[in-house]
Amino acid sequence: MVFELEDTSKAAKLFEGWKETLIYSCLQKVMGKIYVTDLEDPKAAFAFVGCFGFYAGEPDRELVENKPDGFVILTPRNEAWASLIENVYPDATKMARYAIKKDTVFDTELLHDNLKLLPEGYELREIDSELYDCCIADPVTSDFVSSFESKEKYLELGRGVVILKDGRIVAGASSYTRYKEGIEIEVDTVQEERRKHLATVACSALILRCLEEGLYPSWDAQNMNSVRMAEKLGYEFDHEYTAYEVDSTCRTH
Repeated sequence: MVFELEDTSKAAKLFEGWKETLIYSCLQKVMGKIYVTDLEDPKAAFAFVGCFGFYAGEPDRELVENKPDGFVILTPRNEAWASLIENVYPDATKMARYAIKKDTVFDTELLHDNLKLLPEGYELREIDSELYDCCIADPVTSDFVSSFESKEKYLELGRGVVILKDGRIVAGASSYTRYKEGIEIEVDTVQEERRKHLATVACSALILRCLEEGLYPSWDAQNMNSVRMAEKLGYEFDHEYTAYEVDSTCRTH
């Protein structure tokens, strides 16, 4: 059977050295969960938050077969876990993602200069209770806030900014997840408003807000465009890694 691990310290060694803030969120019990098949002495573990899951330890087929419902992105610690995911979910989409270094020293003058790129007629605002409701109601912006279990949790732990045009959210940057020392950034711009520096403005504002509070604004890239955006903001590329997109219709045999 698969169990939720309450004492997450028992799985800490399995994830040791894996510099992934979503895993930190789960281990620190800020948000997300750790699943195991042995509550007392787990040899394998699955950390899950938002739609992202991470497998560590000795490959365990039962853990892989019992993924959460719906669309998920599964990341294996090594090739053995990758082979098991491919075996259990032969229809999964194998993809490359790009890790960004976690020790960035930001040029705050540059970030402040970026804020001046906001075009006339656009408004930059921090996500409050009203804007939370606007974000959650729109599939384009829901990821800015939806990983948190409630509005109250987001307003307590989350950090985010959006850009509005004529009262509509057209871009933003927010905490996809939160861990004790920082956030993981989620950024997006509606299709018709891209190439207007809106993402640069929003990310710069969010990074500055985090730095003011002593929080680290972590970045993980889905594609090379995201890597280039990160580098423009002062981040450095670390390494490529493999993940698998699995939806609820994927075959398991």
